[in-house]
Amino acid sequence: MSDAGTHTIVVGYVPTPEGLAAVDYALSHAQASGKARIVLVNSGAHGRDSDPKFASAEDLDALASRFAEAGLEHEIRQTPQALSPAEEILAAADDTDADLIVIGLRRRSPVGKLFLGSSSQQVILDAACPVVAVKRPG
Repeated sequence: MSDAGTHTIVVGYVPTPEGLAAVDYALSHAQASGKARIVLVNSGAHGRDSDPKFASAEDLDALASRFAEAGLEHEIRQTPQALSPAEEILAAADDTDADLIVIGLRRRSPVGKLFLGSSSQQVILDAACPVVAVKRPG
């Protein structure tokens, strides 16, 4: 658990409705828990900034503004390292001694429902703290 009574929430973010659902959940949870800190992690596939999952500077600035307006301590990590998104999320959770990880899940076909996405599955199985997987509304 995080020190000094601060509840740390790591959010795996991609610029999609599922990513925004994860941010919304984390923001709501952080506000309800009192003293909380959000660490948002965004990474393209193996750190490639040309990957559509790599958020723009404008997108990240808008999220930082949302956290600041809510009065939440926050950090945004967008690393150019060659780690997978799951490894980036897990590393951030370990670095910050996270209390919770929040990730978004996309809708899947009937066959796809047999398996989670590989990143989601890795985070859920390897995390040292609880993980909340959020579906987009609708």
